[in-house]
Amino acid sequence: MIEYVHEHIIEEIKTNTRTDTIFVLISILLNLITMAINSAIADQNDPSYAVMAIFTVLIVVVNLVAIAGLLKGRQTRHKLISGLLRIYKDNKVDGYYDLSLLGTYKLRYSLFILVVVTTGVVACIVPFILL
Repeated sequence: MIEYVHEHIIEEIKTNTRTDTIFVLISILLNLITMAINSAIADQNDPSYAVMAIFTVLIVVVNLVAIAGLLKGRQTRHKLISGLLRIYKDNKVDGYYDLSLLGTYKLRYSLFILVVVTTGVVACIVPFILL
């Protein structure tokens, strides 16, 4: 039974990783596409500020969702790995897992969030600079 639980946790971690990847990639892609659209609108002789504002709101909402998803992903990963560590400790193989990895995961999530925020801010600011 313990092998089943172990495999289940591993599968949950893999799903968590895929979900986090999707959050990061989609938010960055949307930020860049929206920046291009807003920049093209700003480059026109008579830019439509309403459309730019709507796209800017879209950037903010998508980035907030991505950040919330990443924060929840970080929390989920921590819980799953804590469960694995309990299994490893109960089976006296916990010495094979370096606990510093937990800090590395936390840093990685912080860097992902920084990338999402930075591209979002740039996507919001650049078109308005072009006006």
